[in-house]
Amino acid sequence: MHSAKHCMLPSSAVLRRQQFLLRTLGGYSNQTHLKRMQQTKAMSGTALEADAENILRAITPNLDPSKHKGQAGKIAVIGGCREYTGAPYFAAISALKIGADLSHVFCTKDAASVIKSYSPELIVHPILEESYSVRDEDKPSISGKVLAEVDKWMERFDCLVVGPGLGRDPFLLDCVREILKHARQSNVPIVIDGDGLFLVTDSLDLVSGYPLAVLTPNINEYKRLVEKVLNCKVDDHDAHEQLLSLAKGIGSVTILRKGKSDLISDGETVKSVSIYGSPRRCGGQGDILSGSVAVFLSWARQHLSAAEGDLPISKINPTILGCIAGSALMRKAASLAFQNKKRSTLTSDIIECLGQSLEDICPAI
Repeated sequence: MHSAKHCMLPSSAVLRRQQFLLRTLGGYSNQTHLKRMQQTKAMSGTALEADAENILRAITPNLDPSKHKGQAGKIAVIGGCREYTGAPYFAAISALKIGADLSHVFCTKDAASVIKSYSPELIVHPILEESYSVRDEDKPSISGKVLAEVDKWMERFDCLVVGPGLGRDPFLLDCVREILKHARQSNVPIVIDGDGLFLVTDSLDLVSGYPLAVLTPNINEYKRLVEKVLNCKVDDHDAHEQLLSLAKGIGSVTILRKGKSDLISDGETVKSVSIYGSPRRCGGQGDILSGSVAVFLSWARQHLSAAEGDLPISKINPTILGCIAGSALMRKAASLAFQNKKRSTLTSDIIECLGQSLEDICPAI
């Protein structure tokens, strides 16, 4: 009897500690999730907070049966290697789920068959090479072939997403460096994420002074950029001003700093998107965001080119509009997915909620 009582006491103590932790951290019931969404909405009413839903409505094109394939957007993802095949898929398929007509992936040969197996909807180009498969004497000719193949398609694209699943192989990065130069010469918008940010942080001249470049750093990628450009530490107490200085310091680029609230700046203005998303931090959400921003950036440019010029939205940088719309939709989809799946929410669940989240704001019919 004494032994049984002795065994129960630690269990009770453990249970009490667990209950205390749950009360402290907050259990994620639907009511808790809704409450936190309401709290975030209440806190977001600042001058910097973007009018995200109205921007989404303004730049999302109507479904028009008179349009032909490709007019709703042609997106290309540069990324995907032996180790990383999920990231380029997430970015490319998200673009299609939002409403782009065509989505391409330029990846290594090792990654191509894997990415093709994920979905027949993607157009996959197995043209990139890594150092292990290329002899040193062959590198110049192979690099030229890679660039020539991408160049055949370049002017067809409305936006490039560079970096998801790219990896850091030196030869591969050298090839992508040349692709970025040619995209810039062709005036194609570029969204840079993941290992693409590793590349441009070390070679800022690739994006400096290019107004159609968008960088989407996470906390660690942002830290590297701040240290490289501003030569200081990240200052969360003056985050808006530091982001403004960083965008100015790089020159004309737009930066979407991912965080509890996404902060966006082109060096002239700062906007935030504080829509409550999800407490679940599964990998791959940044890839959804980069694909989303690419689509909305291309739509914003189309919208502004067709606008009369006297609407308030016509005075906003299309890269800013694309970032606001992409951030807002990603957060809404993450929130919807979490309501359905809770702790088991995966990136694929969020992708499946993109269409419904956009439909709730911009009904197709």
